[in-house]
Order: sequence, then structure tokens, then C-alpha cells
Amino acid sequence: MYEYENQSELVLIKRAKKGDTKAFATLYGRIYVDLYRFALYTMQHRQDAEDAVSEAVIAAFQNMKKLKKEEAFRNWMFTILSNQCKKKFSEKSRIEDELSEEVISGQECISTGESHLADCHDLHKALEKLTEEERLIVMLLAIEGYNSSEVGEMLKMSANTIRSKQSRSLEKMRNYLE
Repeated sequence: MYEYENQSELVLIKRAKKGDTKAFATLYGRIYVDLYRFALYTMQHRQDAEDAVSEAVIAAFQNMKKLKKEEAFRNWMFTILSNQCKKKFSEKSRIEDELSEEVISGQECISTGESHLADCHDLHKALEKLTEEERLIVMLLAIEGYNSSEVGEMLKMSANTIRSKQSRSLEKMRNYLE
């Protein structure tokens, strides 16, 4: 029996590219929390976040053979998830337009044990003030820890543009929180 849990990420990626579902499941298990956190803060609603992650994982599994650089797996997964979130936003916008009613989304908070519910609520409200693109940039840089070059690559923008947009986005949030 093959031992998956103790294998390096690169070994698992190579096996997953060959169609090994257990290797892919192990990789997914290692980054699920980060994917979900990103989706939740981006989508602002638990169900939408879960749907986006599920759809991103299915798309990644189906396209695993297309991954060119094994060391870029995490970036690749977040790019797929970012695209799924954008897709969900446009679907949600279309549905809202068709219904011509305001959709009230629930607020969720991922507790790190250090934050308070009020602080989390304020953060959600500040994030809501950002555009979809601004929220994605802030989430990838501040929450997920990617650098501006990596985020630029994911969103097909220059690193300077990402830094500029991040600065403006954080200023918007700062103004709201004050």
C-alpha cells in the first residue's frame, strides 16, 4: 500500500498528473483550509464559498495534466479558485438583475482564536466596500501571503499594478474602518 500522507508535495503532484486520485485528494486536503478561507472572504457567504471551492477543485482535477510547473501547484489552484469566484460573482450579479431584488448575504467569520466577532464583522464590512478585483488582490496578498509578482501572474497584471491597487484598496478599507 502506497503511503500518501508522508510524501512531498512534488511527488504527489506528479502522481496526481498521472491520474492518481488519492494523491490529488491528499494535495487538496493540505490546502483546503486556505482555499476555503480565501473563498469565504472573497464571496462573503459560506455557501457561495463552498460552491466556489468545490467547482475549483473539480476543475483542477480535470485539468491536472495541464499543470506545467509542479512547484506552481498552489498558485495554480488559487488562480482557478479566483476565476471560480469571479464566475460566481457574475452569475450572482446576473441573477440579482433578473430578480431585481437585493440579495442579502449572510456573514461568516473564520476565527483564528485571536480576533473578536466585532472585529471580524468590521473586516467583512470593509471588504464589502471593495470591488471584486480589489477584494481578490487584498485576499491573495494579505490573507494568503502571495507576493505582488505571484498575484500579478494569477490576475494577468503587472506587479506594480497589483501593489498600486492594493494600496488604494487598503486605503479604502482604512477610511471605512475609521
